[in-house]
Amino acid sequence: MIYKKEMTLGGRNLSIETGKLAKQANGSVIVQYEDTIVLAAAVAAKKPLKDVDFFPLSVEYREKAYAAGKIPGGYFKREGRPSENEVLSARIIDRPLRPLFPDNFKNEVQIMVFVLSADRENDPDVLGVIGASAALSISDIPFLGPMSAVRVGKINSEFIINPTYNEIEDSNIDLVIAGTEDSIVMVEGESQEISEDEMIAALDFGHQHIKQICALQNELIAEISKPKMEIIVEQLDENLLNQVHQIAEPRLQEIITIQEKSERSTAFSELVEQSQSSSEEQYPESALIIKEEIEKIQKQFVRSMILNENKRLDGRQPDEIRPITCELGLLPRAHGSALFTRGQTQALAATTLGTKMDEQKMDELEGEFYKSYMLHYNFPSFSVGEVRPIRGPSRREIGHGNLAERAIKHVIPGDAVFPYTIRIVSDILESNGSSSMATVCAGSLSLMDAGVPIKGAVAGIAMGMVKEQDRYVILSDILGDEDHLGDMDFKVAGTRNGINAFQMDIKTKGISLDILREALEQAKQGRLHILEIMDQTIEKPRSELSSYAPRILIFKVDVNLIGTIIGPGGKTIREIIDKTDVAIDISDEGVVTIASVDPENGFRAKEIIENLIRKPEVGMVYTGKVKRITSYGAFVEILPGKEGLLHISQIEHSRINRVEDVLKVGDSVQVKLLKIDEQGKLDLSRKALIERSPGDSEHRTYRKKF
Repeated sequence: MIYKKEMTLGGRNLSIETGKLAKQANGSVIVQYEDTIVLAAAVAAKKPLKDVDFFPLSVEYREKAYAAGKIPGGYFKREGRPSENEVLSARIIDRPLRPLFPDNFKNEVQIMVFVLSADRENDPDVLGVIGASAALSISDIPFLGPMSAVRVGKINSEFIINPTYNEIEDSNIDLVIAGTEDSIVMVEGESQEISEDEMIAALDFGHQHIKQICALQNELIAEISKPKMEIIVEQLDENLLNQVHQIAEPRLQEIITIQEKSERSTAFSELVEQSQSSSEEQYPESALIIKEEIEKIQKQFVRSMILNENKRLDGRQPDEIRPITCELGLLPRAHGSALFTRGQTQALAATTLGTKMDEQKMDELEGEFYKSYMLHYNFPSFSVGEVRPIRGPSRREIGHGNLAERAIKHVIPGDAVFPYTIRIVSDILESNGSSSMATVCAGSLSLMDAGVPIKGAVAGIAMGMVKEQDRYVILSDILGDEDHLGDMDFKVAGTRNGINAFQMDIKTKGISLDILREALEQAKQGRLHILEIMDQTIEKPRSELSSYAPRILIFKVDVNLIGTIIGPGGKTIREIIDKTDVAIDISDEGVVTIASVDPENGFRAKEIIENLIRKPEVGMVYTGKVKRITSYGAFVEILPGKEGLLHISQIEHSRINRVEDVLKVGDSVQVKLLKIDEQGKLDLSRKALIERSPGDSEHRTYRKKF
């Protein structure tokens, strides 16, 4: 039987349907918003995994090319590995789901979201969140939902729900909010220097619509939900747990006061190994139970220390920022570089300037477009003292890089001001919390070091929270362990004027707007503090580009002359490039971009192109080259590809018998353009530029002729 529920959202129809597709999954739904359709299916293993200390959830999001009436590019003509956009969308679905599963549920769960139809107006990512929640809610998989997601934009001072792709271009906010009927559980987005009050207003506006979508899901759940599968909780031996507490508690009280991360981590590992060894004979195969119990005790102690003493793992106060240092110009051949160190988190950022040819072509369901600014984030294993194989970028690296990219995006100058392709690479060299926000700071500094005229410096800070019932403490600039043991990870980045990017994940069932408002205000003070330190290093972009950065010249030509510049098979443009050692790009609109490290080479290439397309003008004097000689004159190339006839009678004032007596092939000769006939033929004169000798006259010439 098919069940379907519908509502109007943002003036468009939203429907959730089940019972038609993917019926062998534990739960599956079709979510449709106008002509954009996603299928979400949730499946869980029958039995829990053993010996795991994490919840085994995986979320996959895939966009089918046929959804937009396209055939995939490339040799294989089928969808390959997920694009960055698909990875980011999968993360948006995954993050709000995780805190809504019961703590003791260890069955492997897989959620798959397929985009089946894309109308190129409505983004399917938020539909994926709704679909995943609905599929879980009607299934037998334990889930503390429903929850929903919306996108919020703002145009002309008015908030709009689920803006279209075109509306996003005109919006100063692009915010994805996920939440339950009671509270917000995830935030992701970017903005153009909005205030903290504007941010809270956007969150409140979005949450009101989330409540409506959750109510729609509840209508579906009331008709079709299945009994939830039993959560199998392993019964632990009380004697073992008591023994662990007796061994671990005194030592943990000391360990949590060790302020240096690696020392604290080593001491904790030694405690776990000691506890496991002392219990191995009496309680074999209990190593994981012992480790998990010690982690629970550690979590309780750390949270109690923060709540009761306002004291953190490294001894700081809740709103205190770790010591910060900034250095510029570490990499002499990079166009700009910066090292940003905050406590034990360190990011090395390098800025590279390129040309139009370096732009990244993006082929998404909504269409093709080009990116002239990109930021890539790398998290090598040595940054946390681990051994790990090097593979492609992880989902975490893609997500953190995208967040930092959006934070800086709105201060990047437009093409009219700075016609370069910009790439920032951030390599995390040390990590103890908030490496993505360190990337924002390092990236901003490296742009200034490169001489990119950005609108202002950008800084980022990660906020945390410890909450027990009605008591809570908000933490500024959180450590890695505070993220792991706390309840919130809220990253905020922006300039002195406002917020540019934000991302929030929580581990509780939700968070109130009042707490978010307090966290945002505390984040603002932290951000301004960091910007003050960055300004002491470099207050504004350097006035000159690196000597190794390309110099770019841009000018426009008639589109009908593009072929002349390129030449047959690209021969002409290749010759110009080889001769001048430059890079040349010509757009379909006739915009010519010349890039060269040596400015003189760029101007030389421009001069060649201008001469190549210059139209001959009657009365103008040209220095040409003799290309061939006939009995009646010489053909002289006055401009590239443009030859004219220098008739034998126009070479000298006096009569000459042979052209070869005066000119040879390859000679340079100054000529004046006398006439362009109806067929475009050019008549040239040399004698018009030569003064007559005293004995030379028209009469004498006349007499010779007769």
